[in-house]
Amino acid sequence: MDLTPLRCLINSISRFIHLITCRVSSTMPAEKDYQNLVSMLKHLKPVLDDVSDHKAPLDEALFKECEELDIAVNEAREFLEKWSPRTSKLLCVLQSKPLLLSIQIASVKLSCILCKIFESLPTSSTLAHVQLSVQECQNLKLGKLAEEIEEILKSKKDGKVPGVQQLINIIETFNLTSSDEILNEYIALEKEKQKAEGSDIKGDLDHISNIVDLLSHIRDYVVNLEKFKAIGGIQIPSHFLCPLSLELMLDPVIVASGQTYERAAIQKWLDNRLGICPKTGYKLSHKNLIPNNTVKALITNWCNENNLELGSKCEKSEIERVRPPSEHAGHEDDSQCPPQSGNSASGSSFGHSLETQNRGSRGVNEKLDESSLEHSYVHSRSESESSAVSSIDSVATAETENTSKSSKQENAIDKLDDTKSACSTSLVKKAGGASHSSHGRQHSAKTMGEMVVNGKHTPSTAVSLQSDSGYDVLTSTSHVEKLVNNLKSVSNELQTGAARELRLLVRSNMENRIIIGECGAIAPLIGLLHSDVKETQEHAVTALLNLSINENIKARIAEEGALEPLIHVLKTGNAGAKENAAAALFSISRLDEYRIKIGRSGAIKPLVDLLRTGTIRGKKDAATALFNLSIFHENKARIVQAGAVKPLVTLLDPESEMIDKAVALLSNLSTIAEGCSAISREEGIPLLVEIVDTGSQRGKENAASILLQLCINSPKYCRSILQEGAVPPLVALSQSGTPRAKEKAQQLLSHFRNQRESSAARGRS
Repeated sequence: MDLTPLRCLINSISRFIHLITCRVSSTMPAEKDYQNLVSMLKHLKPVLDDVSDHKAPLDEALFKECEELDIAVNEAREFLEKWSPRTSKLLCVLQSKPLLLSIQIASVKLSCILCKIFESLPTSSTLAHVQLSVQECQNLKLGKLAEEIEEILKSKKDGKVPGVQQLINIIETFNLTSSDEILNEYIALEKEKQKAEGSDIKGDLDHISNIVDLLSHIRDYVVNLEKFKAIGGIQIPSHFLCPLSLELMLDPVIVASGQTYERAAIQKWLDNRLGICPKTGYKLSHKNLIPNNTVKALITNWCNENNLELGSKCEKSEIERVRPPSEHAGHEDDSQCPPQSGNSASGSSFGHSLETQNRGSRGVNEKLDESSLEHSYVHSRSESESSAVSSIDSVATAETENTSKSSKQENAIDKLDDTKSACSTSLVKKAGGASHSSHGRQHSAKTMGEMVVNGKHTPSTAVSLQSDSGYDVLTSTSHVEKLVNNLKSVSNELQTGAARELRLLVRSNMENRIIIGECGAIAPLIGLLHSDVKETQEHAVTALLNLSINENIKARIAEEGALEPLIHVLKTGNAGAKENAAAALFSISRLDEYRIKIGRSGAIKPLVDLLRTGTIRGKKDAATALFNLSIFHENKARIVQAGAVKPLVTLLDPESEMIDKAVALLSNLSTIAEGCSAISREEGIPLLVEIVDTGSQRGKENAASILLQLCINSPKYCRSILQEGAVPPLVALSQSGTPRAKEKAQQLLSHFRNQRESSAARGRS
């Protein structure tokens, strides 16, 4: 009987489990349900594996249910792959429920069939797994959040107003506790509503409209709370609060419908391509924002009358949110200054998920699996306050000598080393009309509508930032398109400014990378790698480095011919540009076919030059790139012939910061005869023996691996190693090192013993 349906299901379950385990964001409201589902499928999968291995009789009904479960699992997986933190939380939960229940129902049916099959067998250790799977399937309680929302929607349909406690439960469960979160949810729902209107599916449109109506009740409840918002104990008049952001309006503007909003909030709304008035729902005839000087004057007068000087509202000691007097429940005042963050909608999406970063430092972690044994290659870097920091966190896996396998990039992040406080205070505009200098506006999750704006205001509010520390916010397509046009300008100043801003926008925000990649920025950034302006060249190469975090964008960067320009930067750029060009080549080399192309394109020689003459960061970046290139056997000889062994041996000095990195790369190069010869010629053996004695655990095992390769390659190297006194540290390593280090040390000691016995036998004969 054809096992294809069964094997397809096993594969689908494996993919689904991997997706949930590795990629479900903590911000996804239905995460717990998916985790519970994974737990159940993990019990079911071993049973299916046994059936696939012909450990149970096959059944036609079994295959039918396998197909049903396979369809359900794949539908849920496809839904998750399309999900991002920018989508509606409420709609996500409601859409997840039928998908979850489909998997549960199909799993119960399949488990029951499996239970009957294995019960008929005389002995089966698998029966316990099947029974556990049936029990877990039946006990799963999925879609509880969706049921709460559906209950509220049903009550509204019957003409009942949602209860306060129901609203509070939804607000707390979905983290709709801040004005920014509510705005993001409202924007997401409006986008879904527009899609539904375009699809002409009335049921979907009505469903989304009901959810929008529910969110309106939530917003009204929060607005009522906002009426009691206070600054320094003074309540803010409700008509001074933006109906969209629910914050005090400091730059009020009028839209085409005649409603007044805070400029930052309504601009964000418009940047998301929403062309209706948030309050009235009417279509806006134009998107011009007209300053409402009357309201602004009223707010200014109110501030003057109450002797208020509004700065950054990160000063929570000055601002407190209180509940209405009718509510006696306690409310903790957040007196802590929250960390500065980007828009809440710009959190990690699936696949992104893996960005580990520290201010002012960057790390590269790699592994090389050689003869089924692991090498660790760790790269860290730091830089001064004013410069940018790139970070690559990755893991590479490869076979030795004759085989190389693909590797998976985790992360490359460019981040400013910002020593300013996360809650920097904006310029204060006092009463009296004194002149003030102009400042750009920061738009982080908590600053929208919270700063007094002085002088001119740039319309591109999403990304017009004065402080670099604010560049973790979500950008807009229109703004990026403007920057891309500036990249193509004949003006060096415009090119430099655009490249710098793109560099900052992609340093830590995955969604910005996707937007920028889709707006055609890659080709002009690659073109700027040949710029005569070194600053422009550095900004461009760093932006490309961080865009390459995204696997799809990385492939496009490579396909659009970035290799030759990156090599050009490696040869001609300033120190920072060379470092990031090396890191970018490393990133691209994670694509198997480009590991070969980079080696053949002439990149190895300038990388070796950087390893020899670069700054410490440059050397680390060069070593990282060369390490990954050396996984491909053909590149090992090229690296040795380019003269890499001499600077690597120099880096084995105990005073060097790069011992472990250098010895890991040398371990790769020692698998060819030219590498062994160069290591011996450059007098690396004494330093390697010293590392075996006093190095780190990882350094010891890599050094032992190199010494073993040398001994296998030639008896003369073996004699040199013995003369350096390698036996005592090897004996110690064979007893107390890592498993791989012990194995290498024991192999070396055995090799020495065999050599001695062979010599003794020849002497007797």
